Amino acid sequence: MSSRNWSNTEWQVRDAVVRRRALGLSERGARQAIVAHGREVLKHYSTSFFIVTRFLPPEKRAQVDLVYAAVRYPDEVVDTFPLSAERREQKLADWRARFEQARSAGSIREALLDGVPVILAGFAQVLRETGIPAQYYHAFLDAMHADVRPRSYENLDDLVDNYIYGSAIVVGYFLAYIYGASDFDRAMAASRRLGIALQLTNFLRDVAEDRSRGRLYLPTDMLSARGVAGRDFSSPEARDALGEVVAELAGIARRDYDFARENLDAFSADCRIAIDACIRVYGELNDRLAEAFSLQRRESVPLSRKFSVLPASKYWRLPLAYLGLETA
Repeated sequence: MSSRNWSNTEWQVRDAVVRRRALGLSERGARQAIVAHGREVLKHYSTSFFIVTRFLPPEKRAQVDLVYAAVRYPDEVVDTFPLSAERREQKLADWRARFEQARSAGSIREALLDGVPVILAGFAQVLRETGIPAQYYHAFLDAMHADVRPRSYENLDDLVDNYIYGSAIVVGYFLAYIYGASDFDRAMAASRRLGIALQLTNFLRDVAEDRSRGRLYLPTDMLSARGVAGRDFSSPEARDALGEVVAELAGIARRDYDFARENLDAFSADCRIAIDACIRVYGELNDRLAEAFSLQRRESVPLSRKFSVLPASKYWRLPLAYLGLETA
């Protein structure tokens, strides 16, 4: 992730710039302008995911760029914008209403003329192109609402069913529709398990950051079983117990990464390199957390290691992507 998140004002200014540009173009040109914006969002916020998705075919890559932007903005509303809980809830409700407005539009340009945010105008077009059910995005927004007034999760099933489903599993489903499949049911099962794994790894990496926002995504039964009550990890005993919980959850995530990799052949062949790279990069981060968890350090995978999991014959795509010269 970038060291500096965009402010709400920056998001609005970028939306206005892209809107003006897109409305001066054809429908195809408008889509390309919004894809370029989505790509900038992804590049700014997630180096790892940006790198691995550059190995998708151009059209699928463009759709993923739009999906990422559509999930990034609501996440920023609840994570980084300096707003009251009530204001965050209102912004999410407004965003949900705009999503429905974008879905009812017949084209990107029609949505833009109706005042729909450019991200949602592009994302709604992805839904029309791929058949992604709108209910998945509503589930995602439900998870974002849950972050505004966070609660504890009693066990892993509670966490998966009442948070991870909306925050990550449905995003995996978005991608399964985009990637395509030789065996759709198996691809959806792999997407579910990979979504759980990715979310667990992110939780484990961000324990300290989440605590600063009043959130705890570690199941309370795992903490209680080790004598930890509440969110105070200041004592050496509590920190040791926390490390044990992190290792246990990382082990669960590892099994889910392995399941996804074992079922790579369920996805379309032209997307397997990107999916495998994602599993490798985040799987390595997960393993690092299991081995050396710390509340004082935010773990990451060095760029050199990220490159090492990618096919060397396709490295040429990355400079083009960072220079904004890749095809869309």
